[in-house]
Amino acid sequence: MTAHIIFWLFLIPLSLINFSTNNFSVNGYYLGHERSLLLHLKNNLIFNPTKSSKLVHWNKSDDDCCQWHGVTCKAGHVTALDLSHEYISNGLNDSSALFNLQSLQSLNLAFNDFCSMIPQELYKLQNLRYLNLSNAGFEGQVPMEISHLKRLVTLDLSSTFTSHNSVKLEIPNIALLLRNLTDIAELYLDGVAIFARGDEWGRALSSLKGLRVLSMTSCNLSGPIDSSLAKLHSLSVLKLSHNKLSSIVPSSFANFSNLTVLQLSSCGLNGYFPTDIFQLQTLKLLDISENQYLHGSLPNFPPFASLHNLNLHNTNFLGPIPNTISNLKQLSTIDLSYCQFNGTLPSSMSELVQLVYLDMSSNNLTGQLPSFNASKKLKYLSLFHNHLSGDLPSSHFDGLINLVSIDLGFNSFTGNVPSSLLKIPCLRELKLPYNQLSGILGEFDNTSLPVLEMLDFTSNNFHGLIPLSVFNLRTLCFISLSSNNFSGTIKLDVIRRLSNLTVLGLSYNDLLVDVNFKDHHDMSSFPKLRILRLEFCKLSGIPSFLKNQSTIISLHLSNNQIQGPIPNWIWHLDSLMNLNLSHNFFTDLEGS
Repeated sequence: MTAHIIFWLFLIPLSLINFSTNNFSVNGYYLGHERSLLLHLKNNLIFNPTKSSKLVHWNKSDDDCCQWHGVTCKAGHVTALDLSHEYISNGLNDSSALFNLQSLQSLNLAFNDFCSMIPQELYKLQNLRYLNLSNAGFEGQVPMEISHLKRLVTLDLSSTFTSHNSVKLEIPNIALLLRNLTDIAELYLDGVAIFARGDEWGRALSSLKGLRVLSMTSCNLSGPIDSSLAKLHSLSVLKLSHNKLSSIVPSSFANFSNLTVLQLSSCGLNGYFPTDIFQLQTLKLLDISENQYLHGSLPNFPPFASLHNLNLHNTNFLGPIPNTISNLKQLSTIDLSYCQFNGTLPSSMSELVQLVYLDMSSNNLTGQLPSFNASKKLKYLSLFHNHLSGDLPSSHFDGLINLVSIDLGFNSFTGNVPSSLLKIPCLRELKLPYNQLSGILGEFDNTSLPVLEMLDFTSNNFHGLIPLSVFNLRTLCFISLSSNNFSGTIKLDVIRRLSNLTVLGLSYNDLLVDVNFKDHHDMSSFPKLRILRLEFCKLSGIPSFLKNQSTIISLHLSNNQIQGPIPNWIWHLDSLMNLNLSHNFFTDLEGS
């Protein structure tokens, strides 16, 4: 009995060792075979080895292909292949070794430049669950054979970087492509030419019960949006922008309880937008911009809303901004520009501490500006072309160290320029034109505004001297101080300091602009201007440096005291499109 026990104790480990060895041999055989297929694939692909980060490292001397960049293995088989961003330009056809990798579950060929049809032989990869051919340079008709990949969960055929629809889905149409792909959870067809009516593409999609992500922007889709889409209860992301839907937005969209992203911009939408959609607790991004016939208003936002990004630009939304906008604690981007909103800006906007981008320009908003000093992440603030009024307290902008652009033009703001706006290290654009701001401008500190490119104080009530320190802001490209009450003398050669300057406006003040330069021979140090406005500047002559201005397109020197003949060189400024020399004391044309 003891002998039998000893025998079995010896035999069982031996058999396990033998089984493990056989299993290793089988796996090793398959892996060796698939390694050969990968090398064959590499040898047939045409790619840029200087930019490749994966294929270039596949090496015959390296036996373990599972360690190669872009290759993933499981149980001795290659199960995933990622050749995205490999600068492949050709070499993939129906005879490619790729289609013999029968265990592939994931294939990513995105961001290449194959310049060929999508291979029909893809149908051989029956285990594929993930297929990404986006922005890979494929063209022509989507092959019917893709519809045989019944295990697909993610399909991406999108083409977002081409101006024309190079991939087409006509024969087969979208219904034939999707009829067997019932497991699809994520479908990306952006930029694919589909040319289908609303009922066609709607019903084709409605059979995909587990669909979570649907992205079909710029697909030449027609409307109206079909009611059958309401069956997609699992939908989390819906992107249909840049199609010709000419449709209302179905109220059933408010029943998508998992919806996080809804993008319907530039779709020809009309009717009244369902307010219940705004109140979806899961919704993070809503973009219905560029639908000028779409009407609506903002509801009261619920507490703990998830909205991060709200874009209603160029729609026909109207009414007030609700106080409950402060419930959007995660809001980082809000664009309500070119709408019909009215009423005052609620003071509760001061509580939007995650705000990065705010644009409410071109509306009918009134009242005073709320404080934004708690929005420390704010980079862009635009409220131009409204009816806002009152002073601009400096405290409203304290601590906005990330602000890049502010535009409060075309309102009725009064008082002085907030001193805090002149101390923002990231500020590139400071635009306050067409207000009723007044006072004397203080000195500008180059260290406080090290990257300022645009300074626009046009049409206000500033007076006194223009501080010469403004010409020490070396990064300035655009200066407009026209239509104020500035006085004193400006020597025009001060602009030599501003090598990036392209636009200068000093018109309609009480200035004397001195065009007599110390060095008339060195004109190369002047910046290359495109627009120069010096009307009503008591000029005694045409600035001589303009003779060398090959880039200038608009020159306005009217209502000055320029005498003598108009010089011939002014007719040889090749880029010049607008010239106004009226109301001076010219005698004739030079040489006439």
